[in-house]
Amino acid sequence: MTTCGRLTVAFVFLSLFTSLTALAQNDSPLRKLNIAEMAIKALYVDNVDEDKLVEDAIRGMLEKLDPHSSYSTPKETKAMNEPLNGSFEGIGVQFNMVEDTLMVIQPVSNGPSERVGIIAGDRIVGVNDTTIAGVKMSKEEIMRRLRGPKGTTAHLKIVRQGIKDTLTFDVVRDKIPVYSIDATYMIRPGVGYIRIGSFSATTYNEFKESMEKLRQQGMRDLILDLQDNGGGYLQAAASLAGEFLEQGDLIVYTEGLRVPRREYTAPANGSFRDGKVIVLVNEYTASAAEIVTGAIQDQDRGQVVGRRTFGKGLVQRPIDLPDGSMIRLTIAHYYTPSGRCIQKPYVKGDRKDYAMDVLNRLKHGELTNQDSIHFADSLKYETLKQHRTVYGGGGIMPDHFVPLDTTLYTKFHRELAAKGIIIQQNLRYVDGHRKKLRKAYPDFAQFKERFVVPQELLDAIFRDGESKNVKPKDDEERQRTLPLLTQQLKALIARDLWDMNEYYSIMNETSEIVKKAVELLGAQ
Repeated sequence: MTTCGRLTVAFVFLSLFTSLTALAQNDSPLRKLNIAEMAIKALYVDNVDEDKLVEDAIRGMLEKLDPHSSYSTPKETKAMNEPLNGSFEGIGVQFNMVEDTLMVIQPVSNGPSERVGIIAGDRIVGVNDTTIAGVKMSKEEIMRRLRGPKGTTAHLKIVRQGIKDTLTFDVVRDKIPVYSIDATYMIRPGVGYIRIGSFSATTYNEFKESMEKLRQQGMRDLILDLQDNGGGYLQAAASLAGEFLEQGDLIVYTEGLRVPRREYTAPANGSFRDGKVIVLVNEYTASAAEIVTGAIQDQDRGQVVGRRTFGKGLVQRPIDLPDGSMIRLTIAHYYTPSGRCIQKPYVKGDRKDYAMDVLNRLKHGELTNQDSIHFADSLKYETLKQHRTVYGGGGIMPDHFVPLDTTLYTKFHRELAAKGIIIQQNLRYVDGHRKKLRKAYPDFAQFKERFVVPQELLDAIFRDGESKNVKPKDDEERQRTLPLLTQQLKALIARDLWDMNEYYSIMNETSEIVKKAVELLGAQ
């Protein structure tokens, strides 16, 4: 190395040393982070991806906090926000993969695909100039090609049963609604049923439309199903809860070390204050869904049926970063009107134990035996109007406990489902019998009453299972599998012929939690 080269390197190191020394004189944690980043960038032996380095540092900091503070990349942030925003832009079809081919289950009603004539059972084999069937393309990649900005055109190649030639359709992409309400129907005379999958920007308006539909069908009482609802927007939950309450009733409040108490109250008299309300919950009911449940229970507006909810009572504030990524930072706790903290206990930085909580509940017997549930006197609270005893300690404990039946699904049934055998054979059956089924059962009521799952479909499932080494232990296990398997198949066929209302209308008939709600309402 020349003398000039040595002087240049020496000057660089001297400049870096001077900069780091200056930074070090300010001993704030932020300065330490700056020093580390500058040193790695300037001195590390190999090339480094600086963006990834910063991302890893952010993730590392957040992982030492509570279980719900998180970082998401721009791509992850967009995917996470789509269902909460209530829409995305695309061609508008519900689909599933039959082996390696995309089959349309239902086009979205009045969506861009339905408007050009695409129908249930169509197979999309090409998008623009790309073949997507028989090429082992991932589902995510296919979705990426089907979606696109509103107003752009997707040139689709379609194979339709009974038609020899491949059809072509030009579909102009549009805004496609994402519905957060899974089902709305009359479960018994005078009793409406609404199942909410999540709380998005459109949930409150969807709920009002569902309520109006049920009122027109003679609803007096309501079963509100929040099982497996992982939460969503606080404001959507608060607005919905307000529909059951009197003006000024407290719904939830939030409070944190650096965030003052903020109360959410019913802004006006709710539109459904007289009929009975039963809320259904389980161990996967969380966050915004727990807010609604806690408000209805604490204000003595309705009864809660099921099992203790998940216990996610931490408020996250989204912090948008310049590149489209996001930090969701916990800033406060949720409290029910009686003062119960919804958040279950956790150890900072121990996310593994937190993730295993539901499994630990099962092992300890909490999900299967009410006698296994014990509360300290310090966790007792009172409801606001009738002064009934309710319990804190994380999550919402129901008024009526319904145990989890761990024997409901046999090992054989679980393995058939895990390998995708049930779904795949169901799709094949519906695809081959759609016209015949529609003709035989012109409306769902007739289907629900008269349809019996054919033996040919069961035989196809068992053959497919055997080819994949999925077999019952013995004939007794096969026989125990049949009742729930046939019910599931009937519900799936109803879903594919109609929609999710019909699916839940069949599946709910053997749900112990739903049956308990119906019993409490005195319905037949």
